[in-house]
Amino acid sequence: MCAGAAVLLSGCHMEVLSPKGDIGMDERSLIFIALGLMSLVVIPVIVLTLVFAWKYRASNTKATYAPKWSHSTAIEAAMWAIPCVIIAILAYITWTSTQRLDPYRPLQSKVKPITIQAVSLDWKWLFIYPDYGVASVNQIAFPVDVPVHFEITSGTVMNAFFIPQLGSQIYAMSGMETQLHLIAREKGTYGGLSSNYSGAGFSDMRFNAIATSQQGFQDWIKQAKAAPATLDASAYQSLLVPSQKVPVSYYGSVTPGMFGHILQPGMKGMARAGKPMDGMSAAAGMAVVPAHPTQSKAAE
Repeated sequence: MCAGAAVLLSGCHMEVLSPKGDIGMDERSLIFIALGLMSLVVIPVIVLTLVFAWKYRASNTKATYAPKWSHSTAIEAAMWAIPCVIIAILAYITWTSTQRLDPYRPLQSKVKPITIQAVSLDWKWLFIYPDYGVASVNQIAFPVDVPVHFEITSGTVMNAFFIPQLGSQIYAMSGMETQLHLIAREKGTYGGLSSNYSGAGFSDMRFNAIATSQQGFQDWIKQAKAAPATLDASAYQSLLVPSQKVPVSYYGSVTPGMFGHILQPGMKGMARAGKPMDGMSAAAGMAVVPAHPTQSKAAE
């Protein structure tokens, strides 16, 4: 059954079905399990519909004619038992997978995760590496086999952060922080995007996620640090201006507490006014506490 689905989909470029990380692989397995369980009902119904239509056609005089037939215990039992069993299995899978694949749940690893703060803007993605003091637009990099902890928010309207081959979509919302934990098991460049419509430039709101070696990651950080630009209030003000098809760019330094300030509703007003962020306000920004998971978590 799954082999047949793979043949039918072989001509399609479907990144969700070609995962390169643990979360993506688990989610692909869930898709195939759900497809298989649904096929237990769908395929027999389609087949029997064709069989009945052929067997009881008007020209088949040998077919049994039973105008007073109204009940079959076997049919009734099958019609109720099979769906109930499927629903019970799906309920169990949904419950366990929801806990296991919770985007807020850190991945088990002996390696320290890398933190990337992602900010959705019109119509581009801003990424901040707080542990390295650099930032980038429309590109991120991280080593393979190292967990990546994303802290996600929006500087404008609601968006959705999604790297299909690594798994898990989660919403980015202004004034709120959502979290996501991913890991890549193979080197490569994976496409990321916004999967929530947010205006005219939505279709080009894409970025590259580069999974590389430890040395390749260090080289990427060096390249970012070599950039002369600084991500401060003035630079953020420029990024707030809507733009489309924005090329990759880097910031060699980042004002401390930048992500915390973006979370604050007053950040936009401060950026428009061009006010500098001093140490005290930066510290206040870092003290921002994200909303409770029941309020801020919006994953699919």
